[in-house]
Amino acid sequence: MDSGLILLVFLALLFAWGLNRVRRALRLGPVGYVGVVIVFVIVMLLIWGQQYA
Repeated sequence: MDSGLILLVFLALLFAWGLNRVRRALRLGPVGYVGVVIVFVIVMLLIWGQQYA
């Protein structure tokens, strides 16, 4: 498995943990939570895709 992909998975888990704490603090609803997660996934895929461009 690609080491960059492993790093991205680790960062995604770390981000999800942090987002859960921020969501509680800011009282984000489910729609806001899903929106932030979708933006994060798109950004991570773009960063990961830069290696092969």
